[in-house]
Amino acid sequence: MTAVRYHVLHETCYDYGSPVSLSQQQLHLSPRILAWQQVEEQCVDIEPTPSWRRDGLDAFGNPVTWVAFHAPHDRLLIRSVMTVSVEPHLPGDLGKSPAWEAVRDRLAYDSTDPHPEDLDATRFLFESPHVRIKHELADYAADCFPPGRPLLLGVQALMDKIFTEFTFDPEATTVSTPVLEVLEKKRGVCQDFAHLMIAALRSIGLPARYMSGYLLTDPPPGKPRLVGADASHAWVAVWCPGHGWIEYDPTNGIQPDLRHVTLGWGRDFQDVSPLRGVILGGLAQTPEVRVTVMPEAEWAERQAQLEKAQAKARAKAPAKLPAAPDVEAPEA
Repeated sequence: MTAVRYHVLHETCYDYGSPVSLSQQQLHLSPRILAWQQVEEQCVDIEPTPSWRRDGLDAFGNPVTWVAFHAPHDRLLIRSVMTVSVEPHLPGDLGKSPAWEAVRDRLAYDSTDPHPEDLDATRFLFESPHVRIKHELADYAADCFPPGRPLLLGVQALMDKIFTEFTFDPEATTVSTPVLEVLEKKRGVCQDFAHLMIAALRSIGLPARYMSGYLLTDPPPGKPRLVGADASHAWVAVWCPGHGWIEYDPTNGIQPDLRHVTLGWGRDFQDVSPLRGVILGGLAQTPEVRVTVMPEAEWAERQAQLEKAQAKARAKAPAKLPAAPDVEAPEA
């Protein structure tokens, strides 16, 4: 199968209700360039124009934009637009991965045989702000990892378990809901399921990282794809020696391939939040977020239809009459 091209639009708007005098923001809205993902076009437009802006990379190598506003403003609009090409990248035979205990022991803190290629993975073994290492989470994962089971098959079993036992419910949690509460409620959203899976894997000594990006969704049968109706998405990647980072999506029970667009990764959501910062002033701070993920051909067709409709509307508009010439009033 050949690569698939996507047009992604991510808009975030804050109406503060009263002026914000100072603001600093960190944006993770630019996709990574990967072996299977190429960025053909990308831009981040910000209104009002920031007083200061810098683009660079964060500690994990993710593209990041830092901005500051030194003038009063009561509204902030951030618009990220990108065209991304994604190639097939499903892993091979999961059963050919090493036993999970061998990977755990190889990456253990007191390992006597450290491997240089494992160095990056060790950053994802420990607790982080949204991920805790708890015996309850190790117990939850235990039946997926019997002795000698190949690592990647065990991780797949854990993904399937979460997908089967948990219910997607946007009203059940918030961004700060602890993973143990998610485990108890068995409800949440993609961020919760990713945090839960990561916490369970780290609790048995396996490195796992949080993946942030987008997912192509399908509209209801017979309905057009709606602009702005999508959302950011989160999934998980696990380090396997000899195989690299292998991805799993517990929300959908699949391994990411052509339908996932990667923005970046970190220890948890806090490392790769799309927008994070501080403000001085303002009242309301709940943003309006609109995300659209659309195959590029479909987007081009939609734009052509829109331009055609606009041209038709202009043609139907009544012609403006020429302005009457100025006539000087006669002198009295």
